[in-house]
Amino acid sequence: MWMWRGSMPLLLLAAAAAVAEPASTLEGPSRPVTVPLREDRGHAVDLPDTDPRVQRRVTGWAPEQIAVALSAAPTSAWVSWITGDFQMGGAVKPLDPGTVGSVVRYGLAADSLVREATGDALVYSQLYPFEGLQNYTSGIIHHVRLQGLEPGTKYYYQCGDPSIPGAMSAVHAFRTMPAVGPRSYPGRIAVVGDLGLTYNTTSTVEHMASNQPDLVLLLGDVSYANLYLTNGTGTDCYSCSFAKSTPIHETYQPRWDYWGRYMEPVTSSTPMMVVEGNHEIEQQIGNKTFAAYSARFAFPSMESESFSPFYYSFDAGGIHFIMLAAYADYSKSGEQYRWLEKDLAKVDRSVTPWLVAGWHAPWYSTYKAHYREAECMRVAMEELLYSYGLDIVFTGHVHAYERSNRVFNYTLDPCGAVHISVGDGGNREKMATTHADDPGRCPEPMSTPDAFMGGFCAFNFTSGPAAGSFCWDRQPDYSAYRESSFGHGILEVKNETHALWKWHRNQDLYQGAVGDEIYIVREPERCLLKSSIAAYF
Repeated sequence: MWMWRGSMPLLLLAAAAAVAEPASTLEGPSRPVTVPLREDRGHAVDLPDTDPRVQRRVTGWAPEQIAVALSAAPTSAWVSWITGDFQMGGAVKPLDPGTVGSVVRYGLAADSLVREATGDALVYSQLYPFEGLQNYTSGIIHHVRLQGLEPGTKYYYQCGDPSIPGAMSAVHAFRTMPAVGPRSYPGRIAVVGDLGLTYNTTSTVEHMASNQPDLVLLLGDVSYANLYLTNGTGTDCYSCSFAKSTPIHETYQPRWDYWGRYMEPVTSSTPMMVVEGNHEIEQQIGNKTFAAYSARFAFPSMESESFSPFYYSFDAGGIHFIMLAAYADYSKSGEQYRWLEKDLAKVDRSVTPWLVAGWHAPWYSTYKAHYREAECMRVAMEELLYSYGLDIVFTGHVHAYERSNRVFNYTLDPCGAVHISVGDGGNREKMATTHADDPGRCPEPMSTPDAFMGGFCAFNFTSGPAAGSFCWDRQPDYSAYRESSFGHGILEVKNETHALWKWHRNQDLYQGAVGDEIYIVREPERCLLKSSIAAYF
């Protein structure tokens, strides 16, 4: 029976009142939650090269694979694109990067592109010195930096070479980040990892785009070209299928071009910041690695003075982002660590209150897959980041979702960072569903260190509930929420102390539901230990 108050049913009023606010880290650590497995785990099948979304749709020297990336400050940005097509074969001849100019015309209206910037062009190759393997050389990759931009402003642009007929793109548009300061923030920051190019990818990207992010963070494992032989034959597991029959770990580099074409509707209008994952290593002749990753993306390496594509920093409103390399030297005597010390020392928390970091391999995952794999990186860097009051860490790699309570050195700590691992089904691998604390599922410590992970540091715990063991016998206290699901996250920083985090599962695309939601709250008066300038609060 309905009861009415004015024109609104009391039942509706009661339902509205029952909608609870998201939980908050101010409430202290939450009790660990594991969401039961669902039947629908996505469609991890690669898009074929016959799919129109991955095929070359331009001719001649017209630009394709257009992408925008941020510089270190919101007054500049990068525009990247490719002209010409790739080549595959036993003997390939690289295109001349000087054949086509690198020009961007831009302005505040689509019909008034009154400013112009020029940049650099390059070509990269993926070469294999073995009979029968196919070599690859890319189209011409262009990177142009736009400077003197106004923060928080929509810019229209065309890229290409205006001196060649048909060699300019259509007009695109993007918005710069808000001005650096404690009271301005991007509306929505999307976070994805392990994206790849499967039908799961299409679900994730469609879902993410519907949330209209202002910025995208991609935490490594981009195209999964290294799950293919050079003849285009793919697999779910390269080491299982091909490792014993191939003289080198092959790749099929056209998958990078397919990925760039598929992603262009997003990347041409929304800045995307990328950091490397293990699937970007791609070893080739002369032990050269990361060629595609280093060439295809623009990074604020010079602007942030890292001079490396593997780690860098940038500001977006009141957030200082630090992107770190899990697959480059992170030892305390290495260049990355020394750069990190300098970068952290320059952060003014009265200007950028939030300190957010991203890299590929998680430090605090409780899934069996990749369990404690990045322990050497954690041992080397965690104390330094903790001393500067790191707020949030985003990672990928595991192909499942997990959020930690505030944690430092495996211990609940009100001043520790919140670690969030996101995942997608971009590589045809199965979703991570097994936990290291499941009975009989604790993995053996790695006997052979990974050459790109810096050695072996994961030993049995010496204190706490898991003392004497390599794994906990239950979901660890530092693990707040875990769920075997694919999707993307959205971070909405509300002010200098409060940020709302939401995990959007792919299966909820048409339901408007949220898988996990929490307010992450900074307590600067309590937690800033080493920042040279007091935090704004």
